[in-house]
Amino acid sequence: MAHHSGFVNIIGNPNVGKSSLLNEFVGEKLAIINAKAQTTRHRIFGIYNDEEYQIVFSDLPGVIKPAYKMQESMMGFVKEALQDADLFLFMAELGEREFKDERILQKLQEAEEPLYVVVNKIDLGNQAALDAEMAYWAEIFPKAKKIFPISVTEKFNVQELFRSIKSEIPEGPEWFPKDQLSDKNDRFIISEIVREKILTNFQQEIPYSVEVVVEGFQEEPDIIRARAVIIVARDSQKNIIIGKGGSMIKKFGTQARKSMEAYYGKKVFLETFVKVDKDWRNDDRKLKKYGY
Repeated sequence: MAHHSGFVNIIGNPNVGKSSLLNEFVGEKLAIINAKAQTTRHRIFGIYNDEEYQIVFSDLPGVIKPAYKMQESMMGFVKEALQDADLFLFMAELGEREFKDERILQKLQEAEEPLYVVVNKIDLGNQAALDAEMAYWAEIFPKAKKIFPISVTEKFNVQELFRSIKSEIPEGPEWFPKDQLSDKNDRFIISEIVREKILTNFQQEIPYSVEVVVEGFQEEPDIIRARAVIIVARDSQKNIIIGKGGSMIKKFGTQARKSMEAYYGKKVFLETFVKVDKDWRNDDRKLKKYGY
């Protein structure tokens, strides 16, 4: 029996549903899902495995015009992903007609690898709007092999898209162990869970000024012990994150711990601390330390 393996890279603007689609394909919540834009900051591999297939999906930061060095690094992950795909998924949402980087758009238009255009959130519009959207992207990507209208939240056409993706995957070896779900380690996954709860609980600049670093991780048979340091850019942000009498850090820390327990299937002891690291988003050395 032939084995198939390949890389499928999901590219699009922020907040079009890339992370939701990856989680749907892989069957685990590996990537942050949040209504705020620019949620994904890294390139995250979600790995689908069965006896005959290993498909490595790349969830990527949404394409933006960088305003500071951290965002430049985020766009570096996107440019890197233009080099190594067996299939590109360009993902847009219904009614979207703008792409933030013409060079990335041009590279996708010129790519030799097969390209699918995936139009998400079609449940939010009518048939006329969908027809116009499909025609628009067919004109933008004349070489696109297929254009798929989907709704990830309603699970409409998602499995049909997945079956079509499998048909594009060439024969190849296992690149990762069959029981591996991601290229990211436990410290990264825990940091993303904590950051997701911060995104959910805070507004304005706080979510975009925060980084989470897991400085301690120990897994025992019945419990996981983790120590997460929340990096902020200003003293005022530290006060907001902690909250009056520690109310906010306790609130989102409890939410994070419950999500970790659901993910790992065991008890979690989570310690959280807040540290001010001014201008970390524009410091090359610090960005490298934090994985950018």
